[in-house]
Amino acid sequence: MVRIEDVSTPARLAEPEEGIGPDELSLAARNHGLPLEGLRYDVTPPGMHYVLTHYDIPYVADDTAWELTVGGHVEHPLRLGMAELRALHPVTTRVTMECAGNGRALLSPRPVSQPWLLEAVGTADWTGVPLRALLDEAGVRDGAVDVVFTGADHGVERGVEQDYQRALPLDTALGHIPEVLVAYAMNGAALPPQHGRPLRLIVPGWYGMAHVKWLRDITVTEQPFTGFQQTAAYRFRQEPDEEGTPVTRIAPRALMIPPGFPDFMSRCRVVSPGHMLLEGRAWSGRGPIIAVDVSTDEGRTWGPAHLESPTVHRWAWRHWHVSWTATPGRHVLCARATDAEGRTQPLEQPWNRGGFANNLVQRVPVVCVEPD
Repeated sequence: MVRIEDVSTPARLAEPEEGIGPDELSLAARNHGLPLEGLRYDVTPPGMHYVLTHYDIPYVADDTAWELTVGGHVEHPLRLGMAELRALHPVTTRVTMECAGNGRALLSPRPVSQPWLLEAVGTADWTGVPLRALLDEAGVRDGAVDVVFTGADHGVERGVEQDYQRALPLDTALGHIPEVLVAYAMNGAALPPQHGRPLRLIVPGWYGMAHVKWLRDITVTEQPFTGFQQTAAYRFRQEPDEEGTPVTRIAPRALMIPPGFPDFMSRCRVVSPGHMLLEGRAWSGRGPIIAVDVSTDEGRTWGPAHLESPTVHRWAWRHWHVSWTATPGRHVLCARATDAEGRTQPLEQPWNRGGFANNLVQRVPVVCVEPD
């Protein structure tokens, strides 16, 4: 007898010298990152914003009567259609979102999963209804601890058949800073299918696994949520049988817009001698970015970059730049961000079995060539 467990393999680490396999290539073909030249946009166009989809993208036709239910440990369960949600006071928040597994493919040994390098990020203006407004209307009862969010995407993972579900602690769900949104628009237009049409959760400052797409149900619970994506996946572990600690907020990171032009295969950058501007973006879900430092000698020496002034967009990346005089030869450029909590990017990446929260300093190989 064939069981569902037979089609779903357990988590594993790549063997020494094992290359990217067909299963990882299949995931990489379905999902995509931000081309780093796209860091020039303050707000990422939807087609360039990173995408990670665990299962299938649900098909939601234009005439679908989508409903969002709010229930569980509440006084007044709700059932809201899209027109009712859009009639509520809208809020728009600019949020930088990053996949928790960004950088996973650079680890050794490599956790076998979506093989992200550095590009699993994007920034968008999300419009919707504050989650706390819906929970206030429903009336959260005393004793509630978690709020569980269920998406319409369904699949099997490590032998467990499931709808995609994640939970937030009640104080986060009801919080003002950050203010969690039930969003129906991205950059002023309806959500694209790959970004959760028609509804998704937006949790500023948290990694992407918390931003449940194709949202159809919100349930307030009296007990901590123990679903797969909460207690089996998205936890920091060194050994497979340990409980681990949860992945939550985004670690600080700076990325550089690659200068010059690239080689097709290696992506090594080619520049000409002379003065040029190095620039990029920096963000953190823990505290505001307070500094970005840049190295042009592979991290041996560092100097401060100019960081743009703070804006009203607390949860979005900030632009930085620095001048550099390129000289003929090979160079490795690096950028490193520090946030207000004193967290900075490591030069040597700590390792965990899931490959989460990898914010190793970026290294950009550059060849400066003399003109013919």
